Order: sequence, then structure tokens, then C-alpha cells
Amino acid sequence: MTELVHFGLTDGVASITLDSPHNRNALSRRLVTELFDALDRTEAEQDARVVLIRSADRVFCSGADLSEAADGGMDEGTRALVELQRRLVTHSRPVVTRLAGPVRAGGLGIVAASDIVVCSDDVTFAFTESRLALAPAVISLTVVPRLTSRAAAETFLTGRTFDAAEAATMGLVTRAVPAEELDDVVIEVCTELKKAHPQGLRETKALLARELVARIDSQADDMAALSARLFGSDEAREAMTAFLNRKK
Repeated sequence: MTELVHFGLTDGVASITLDSPHNRNALSRRLVTELFDALDRTEAEQDARVVLIRSADRVFCSGADLSEAADGGMDEGTRALVELQRRLVTHSRPVVTRLAGPVRAGGLGIVAASDIVVCSDDVTFAFTESRLALAPAVISLTVVPRLTSRAAAETFLTGRTFDAAEAATMGLVTRAVPAEELDDVVIEVCTELKKAHPQGLRETKALLARELVARIDSQADDMAALSARLFGSDEAREAMTAFLNRKK
């Protein structure tokens, strides 16, 4: 089978590339499993100083794989997304995420769990869960601490699409730059990170992540259970099926 997540290591930067174009990098069971494997590999690579997450195509991530969610329970899937966020937050190397295209719903958990996020100024974002009879429960573990309370309330409740400038203002991303400058800025960020001592990077990241890790550990079970319950509801199944039918 063609792999959905690619790994590469160049000049101290371990790149993890999402490449599942058929469903816009939706967080399917297989993609998440391969993403875990790639993160394990970055931890094992002694020469890796920085982790860079990106997408092969324009769309970064469309969120949960609704075709899987509509067909069966999401107990395992919601817990996997909790673990994915925790793995990113507690990774021994700084995680930089490059966004060149849209991010929706569950994909924003990856964004919020990253240490530094650089996006092109034409990227759009949306917490679409409320429109599908769901709630951004699991990703709230990392997203809510990044946002102001007003920004969280407005974007979570409406499910509206917002742009890169708004995302930077509310703290969801680190920098929004012109599309033609995106790769240069990402290289610049990775280069600056590599100037730090590995122990300095590791310990500083752990220091910054303390409250986020504590939040994940204390609320993970409740948020995973809430998310699984909502995905399994008749209302959500009806909404997801209608959404999938509209896309056909």
C-alpha cells in the first residue's frame, strides 16, 4: 500500500509529510497510525533537532475521517487524537508545523499541539464540529489554551471559516506570511531552532508544556468520552451522512 505519511531527515530537520489526497488528509485510522510511527522515528533519530510537519498537497487536514466515523464508533479514534496531541506536546524536539492550505476541525488539534506554526496568508481555518452536531471536545485540550476566551467561544459556536490573519491574532498560529515567503520563513525558523543546544531545546520545551500536559492528562478521559458519545449520536450520524452525500 502507498504510505500516507512520509518521513525524511535533512540537515537536522525531521520532516513528516501528510499525503492522503483522496480524503484531504483526514485523520483516518491508518494515517494516524503512520503519523505515530513517524513521530517514534523522529525520537529515535539522534541527528534530528527539529520536527517539521507539513502536507504534500495544498490541504493540510480536513479533520476526522467522517466516512469512518459514520460507519462505526469513535471510541478508539477519539483516544488516538488525544494521544497524538500529547505526543506532539511532549516530544523531545520542537515541533514546527507548516500550513500552505486549509485546516478544519480535528486537524486544528495538530496545529495547537505544535510549538511553532507558520502559515501562508491565504490559509483558512474552521472548527466545523458544531455544524455536524458535534463539539470540538478532544482538540479543546490544546486549542483552548492557545486562544482568548472570546475567540474560542465565537469560532467554536459558529463554526465559521476564518483567515490566517485572524488565526495569528487569536494565537492559533505563530506567524502568517505571504505564500511566496512561506518556505523561506519555515527554513529560517528551523535554522534558528538548530542554533540552540539540544538540552536547552528539550528542557525549555518541557517547561513551556507543563500546564498543557497537565490539562491533557486531567481532562483527556472526559473529552474523549464526550467526543465518542457525540459521534455516536443519531443527530451526528444524520448530519455526517448528509455532509458526505453533499460531497459526492
